[in-house]
Amino acid sequence: MKMATKRAKAPSLPVASEAHEQRTLIQWARLASVSEPRLRMLVMIPNGAVRRGSAGAAMAQGLAPGLPDLALLVPGGGFGGLFIELKRRDGGRISREQAEWISRLRGQGYRAEVCAGWEAARDVILEYLAGSPGEWLELALPA
Repeated sequence: MKMATKRAKAPSLPVASEAHEQRTLIQWARLASVSEPRLRMLVMIPNGAVRRGSAGAAMAQGLAPGLPDLALLVPGGGFGGLFIELKRRDGGRISREQAEWISRLRGQGYRAEVCAGWEAARDVILEYLAGSPGEWLELALPA
């Protein structure tokens, strides 16, 4: 008698964290800045780096919850600069505060985007630097 065998599931690869995605994007930008010096103007906005117990002091010093993770401080394509809220490739969602900041930034003449993964952010940055405004994705406010 032949026994039925279960087929083993292929192991799924882990999804990179937002921190890993951001480190990878910054590494790419540093390497690519040799040929595109404007990439040196890509900076992290350390809103998420506030330690427990210091949030009150950070708020008093200007911490702005929801401000996007990264800013490319270069005008281009009719915009004053580019802000990126970077999420991991799968499962990342924006908060109400993040959606509100993106809307405010856009209203002030900045390009602001939500990118799922470092490759998507790289593509937005390259498009921005090429002078193409691209298309904004409409954001639904989280409930």
